[in-house]
Amino acid sequence: MSTSTVEVPYLNISDPSFAMQSEELRTAREQSWYARTNFGLAVLRYDEVSKLLKSPKLSQGSAKWPAHNGVHGGLFFDWWTKNLLVLEGEDHHRIRRLLNPAFSPRLIKELVPRFQALANELVDAFIDKGECEFIRDFAEPYATRVLTILLGIPESEWPKIARLASTVGLALGVTFKQDLDKVEAAVAELYDYAEELIRDRQANPGEDFVSRLVLASRDGDRLSDEELRNALVLLIFGGMDTTRNQLGLAMQSFIRNPQQWELLAERPDLGGKAVEEVMRTNPTVTWVTREAVEDFEYQGLAIAKGTTVHLFTQSSGTDPRAFPNPEMDLLGEHAPHYGFGGGVHHCLGHFVARADMSEALPLLASRLANPHLVGGDEWLPDSGNTGPIRLPIGFTKRS
Repeated sequence: MSTSTVEVPYLNISDPSFAMQSEELRTAREQSWYARTNFGLAVLRYDEVSKLLKSPKLSQGSAKWPAHNGVHGGLFFDWWTKNLLVLEGEDHHRIRRLLNPAFSPRLIKELVPRFQALANELVDAFIDKGECEFIRDFAEPYATRVLTILLGIPESEWPKIARLASTVGLALGVTFKQDLDKVEAAVAELYDYAEELIRDRQANPGEDFVSRLVLASRDGDRLSDEELRNALVLLIFGGMDTTRNQLGLAMQSFIRNPQQWELLAERPDLGGKAVEEVMRTNPTVTWVTREAVEDFEYQGLAIAKGTTVHLFTQSSGTDPRAFPNPEMDLLGEHAPHYGFGGGVHHCLGHFVARADMSEALPLLASRLANPHLVGGDEWLPDSGNTGPIRLPIGFTKRS
């Protein structure tokens, strides 16, 4: 695979003890721009991640994730291999072109006051206790209810949406195979939910996101019912699971950087910058997967067609070669991060995630002083998509 593999590190990324923010990974990044892993190659440094993310010699590699885990059929497999995340070429371009108008920044901006009211409502419920379980009490209901607002469905549906999206999210972790039955059942339930929603909006279109999708057409082309369903399931899964995880990771980051939390409390206009810094230094999507579509050589490394290449977003976002001071800094000027991916597969929903988190974080900072861990936190494996499952915190109510 390489002209010289003598000094190339090896990372066991499916080991439950593997950690992105570890001495092992920092040492590997110093040693080499890439590492070998049990799931192909890992690219560790910013410059190489930037270039390879846009390389036409690599295609979206997540399509083979089920097969890597011994899953070769079933509902999840069928949905996964046909959704926008993994499609390539004209199929990907066509569906993205038809979906894009629904993700209107104007629509998102109009919803911002509702995001703010929701965040305040959730904080009001625990502010006087001086403690909360941050995922249960804020991150999960906030991420999910934002999604219900966007989709134009009753906010009371949020526990069901959260449960299903969380279960589908297990498919992106290293425990996928053992969770397969639960994942399949959740996809079946989400299919039914999405199909009912589509039928309703076809009969009664409104101003919400789903109506925009149903009515979307370009040059006489429109999404089929199956394409609509697959897109909605992806939105429900991606819109809840990743935003919830990212809010939990944001709280972890600010607990580690209390001076930045105080700065955000004083400067709510830095909400957008807070989102970018959290996603640069502590992203929920810890790597982006690509696959070599042909044999090629890069920096002396021969990469064979079919090789899986993981582009490590967290490692590249804190690479001292690109970020001389890699720590979180809301006032710093930094190169772009890849927490939302990049190239033609840049996350379509990034406007939504940026908007809802940039409202939530300064509001939390303005109301909670000195957030700190109190023990009992539980975490997803630190590989693929990560984040806290439980995050009990204490704080002081600001007067």
